[in-house]
Amino acid sequence: MIETPYLLFLGDAPDMLAAKVAIGIRDWRPENAIGQLRLPGCGADLGLTEMTLQTAYDAGAKTLVIGVANRGGVISQAWKEVLIEALKIGYDLAAGLHNLLRDEGDLVAAAQTYGGTLHDVRVPTDGYPIACGVKRSGKRCLAVGTDCSVGKMYTAMAMERDMTERGMKATFRATGQTGILITGHGVPLDAVVADFMAGSIEYLSPDNDADHWDMIEGQGSLFHVSYSGVTMALIHGGQPDALILCHEPTRAHMRGLPSYKLPSLEQLRDTALPLAQVANPACKVVGISVNTQHMSEADARAYLADVSVRMRLPATDPYRFGSDVLVDALAVM
Repeated sequence: MIETPYLLFLGDAPDMLAAKVAIGIRDWRPENAIGQLRLPGCGADLGLTEMTLQTAYDAGAKTLVIGVANRGGVISQAWKEVLIEALKIGYDLAAGLHNLLRDEGDLVAAAQTYGGTLHDVRVPTDGYPIACGVKRSGKRCLAVGTDCSVGKMYTAMAMERDMTERGMKATFRATGQTGILITGHGVPLDAVVADFMAGSIEYLSPDNDADHWDMIEGQGSLFHVSYSGVTMALIHGGQPDALILCHEPTRAHMRGLPSYKLPSLEQLRDTALPLAQVANPACKVVGISVNTQHMSEADARAYLADVSVRMRLPATDPYRFGSDVLVDALAVM
C-alpha cells in the first residue's frame, strides 16, 4: 500500500504533457496531493503549493511520487539528489517509470539505510494468461485516441463517476501508471510481455453482471508508431461493446513524432471499429470525447457541435462539460 498524502515531484519536466502522472493525481485525488516540488527549469506547474521536501514532510506528506512520464520512462540522474534526500528525511518513493526504482543501486542503498520503501507501480504483479478471445459476460467500454495523451483516461474516469452517480454499475479499469496511482490497482499494460498483453486485459475485465460496465482505460493510439501495440492489446483483450473516440484538436503533430500528423476522427473510427469487431462483432462507436483544454469555451462548444453533426455522434469534453451524453449512449445499450 502506498501511503498518502503525496508530494508530487515534477523534476525537470519540459511541459505539462510530461507531467501527466502528477496532473492525473491532482485532478482525481486532490486530497492526496499536498504540494509540488520542481527543479530549476521545470516547464510544468500544477498550481499546487510549492514545497520543499522538509516542509511537505512536516505537513504530513508520506510519499514522494515521481509525477513525470518522460519519453522512455527513465529516472534522470538530475533527480537523484532529491530522491535520496527524500529517503533520508523519511519519505517512501513511488514511480511508474519503465526505469525501476528498485534497479537503481544508490536508491536501494538509501532506502535500506533510512528505512524507506520503493514502490514501482509499472511492474506486473500477476501471472497473466495468453488471451483466449472467449466472450465474457458484462459490458465493456474502451476509449481509443487519435494520439497519446488526448484524454482517454479522463474520459473513462469521468464516465465511471457519472454512471455511478446515476446508479449504474461501472468500474474504472486502470491500465497505466497514472490510473494505478489514482485507484490503487490495475494492470501496467506497457510493462507486460507482448504475448500476454491482451490476456492481461481479459484478466483485468472478467465476467460480470449483464448490466455492469467496465470502463477500460485506453493507452497509446493505433496511429502512433511508437505505442500502437498497447492499443491493439486493449482492443482485442478488452472485447469492447462500445468505443469512445478521443481527440485533441489543437495539436500540430503526434506527440513525440514531429513528422506525423494526427489522423481524422473518421480515420480513427474506420480503423478501430473493424479491429474491435474481430473480437466482438457487436461493438459500436457510440460517442466522441474531445480534450478542449487549449480552447476558449465558445470555441470548444462550437467545435463539439460541429463534430457531433459531422460524425453523427454525441460529442463532449467530459472533464470540462460533463459526460452525460456519452453515458446516455451506454445506458441504452
